[in-house]
Amino acid sequence: MALRAAVLYIAMDPQLMATTRSTSPSYPRFKAGLFALLTCNAAIYALRDAASNALDAIAWLVLLVLFELETEFSERLRPPGATVIHVLRIGAILAVVTAMAAYFYEKAWLDVINSGLWIAVVVMLEFEVRFPYLVARGAAAFLAAAVVLYAGLAVLVVAWAWRGEWLDAYDALIWLIAFATIEMDVLRFSRRISSAG
Repeated sequence: MALRAAVLYIAMDPQLMATTRSTSPSYPRFKAGLFALLTCNAAIYALRDAASNALDAIAWLVLLVLFELETEFSERLRPPGATVIHVLRIGAILAVVTAMAAYFYEKAWLDVINSGLWIAVVVMLEFEVRFPYLVARGAAAFLAAAVVLYAGLAVLVVAWAWRGEWLDAYDALIWLIAFATIEMDVLRFSRRISSAG
C-alpha cells in the first residue's frame, strides 16, 4: 500500500508547512477529496484485507489526520493537546513498523518495496525542509533522487495493476497524486527559504 507518504506530514514542523499552502481556492477542496478517498481506502482495507494492510492503512491515515490537526490548529494547541497528539503519533508509528514487519513475514514483497521507497521519499523531503540551503546547492542530485524514487513508485502502481490488485494500484496512484501536491508545497517552501538567504 502506498500510505507511506503520510509520515512526511508528521515529521515536518507545522509552522514551516503553514507557509507553503497554496493560495488557490480549489486547493482545500482538492485536499478534502484526497482525504475522503484515502479514508475510503483505509475502510476497505480494514474490512476486506489482511490485518497487516488494515493496520498499515489506518495507522497512516491517523498520522495524516494528526498532521492536519497540528498544521491547522498549531497556534491554538495547548500543551495537553499537543502531548496527546505526540503520544498518538508514537502509537501510529509503532503500528506502521509492525505492519512493515508483517509484510516481510508474509513475503508481500511489493508492499515491502513500496514501504522502503516511501520511507526514502519521506527522508529526502524531510531533508529538503530542514536543510533547504544544502538542497539548493545539490539541486541536481535531489532532483535525480526524486525522479528515481517516484519512478519506482509508479512502477509499483503498474505492477499491482498488472497483477490484478486494483485496490493496491488505485491506492498507490492516489498517494502519488497526494505526494506530488506535498512535493510542490515543499519545493515552494525551499525556494522561498533559499531566496531569502
